[in-house]
Amino acid sequence: MNIGILGAGQLGQMLALAGYPLGNRFTFLDTTGGHSAAIGDIISDPQHQRLAEFLERVDVVTYEFEHLPVALIREIEAHRPVYPSSRAIAVCQNRVEEKALFDRLAIPTPEYRVVESAEALEHAARALGCPVVAKSTTEGYDGKGQAVLKAPEDAQSAWAAIGHSQLVVEAFVDFVREVSIIAVRGRDGEVRFYPMAENQHVDGILRYSVAPLPDLDDAVQHTADGYIRALLDELDYVGVLALELFQTRDGRLLANEMAPRVHNSGHWTQNGAVTGQFENHLRAVQGLPLGDTAARGVTCMANVIGREPASAEVLGQPGAHLHRYGKAERAGRKLGHINVVAPDHAALQTRLDAVAALLPGAPAPAFSFVS
Repeated sequence: MNIGILGAGQLGQMLALAGYPLGNRFTFLDTTGGHSAAIGDIISDPQHQRLAEFLERVDVVTYEFEHLPVALIREIEAHRPVYPSSRAIAVCQNRVEEKALFDRLAIPTPEYRVVESAEALEHAARALGCPVVAKSTTEGYDGKGQAVLKAPEDAQSAWAAIGHSQLVVEAFVDFVREVSIIAVRGRDGEVRFYPMAENQHVDGILRYSVAPLPDLDDAVQHTADGYIRALLDELDYVGVLALELFQTRDGRLLANEMAPRVHNSGHWTQNGAVTGQFENHLRAVQGLPLGDTAARGVTCMANVIGREPASAEVLGQPGAHLHRYGKAERAGRKLGHINVVAPDHAALQTRLDAVAALLPGAPAPAFSFVS
């Protein structure tokens, strides 16, 4: 099967790498003119003139990022199957729609307000109690389009800095850790769940994800499974979905946001699960049986940000698997990731500390279960 991928970055490249052993071939539609993928057939189309050529080559279509025109997805759906659907991408592109869906499905979130002016932002900050986080309704990722208000008087500067006409304002959450759940749903409605991961962000960018967790109660995993299953079924979703959550001090889970695609916090599955998220996504969109999502040992994913480490030094570390994206170095840019695999959490901590020391400018790993 020739699978079409909208976007041609590292996620698309890793999808293709997982799909070639299944006999798949890949055609990428790059609407930016700045692709980094170096695999498959790439149609560069920044002027939006080559969609017909793309459609002629592919049997089914998926995408590697959600910031795509919904109209484009719907146009493709008129000619080829698209998974996940345009409905899923429309919801995930808009934080107001996303929050409304969470509310409708009784998935708890931090208390929030929707505002459309600096004055309304100030009122929301007073009502919710500072600090609060203001986020653009659309186009925000990796900490972009966000501001923290430490006092209501910060509203004018925050509104100007974000530069959007509508914001979601969220109350501060006293959380123990940030976690995520990755799940995959097939065309037939079958759902498989990966073990939850704990995520460490710095300046809004994910630096480390570790799974499975040694202190996660089965009931918490079950609750997260229920939340993401509700989303998958409501959207009649096909493929991998990620749901980011906060775990509070009293054990509750509050949904932050979801992503309709393979996800950075699921990269650990490439080397740490029986079937990785990329292969399972491809199985789902083709209507194939889903693979086992159980963990093999304990794994931590470490993002490579801004500057590359020496490959030989990384690969000389026990349990280290290097995944490079072929991108030029630039401050704040995701250049690759390293999956560190170990038989238990004590061994993982030792191996991860050694790998982190090789990453230029990387923060020290810090997880809630490590004293």
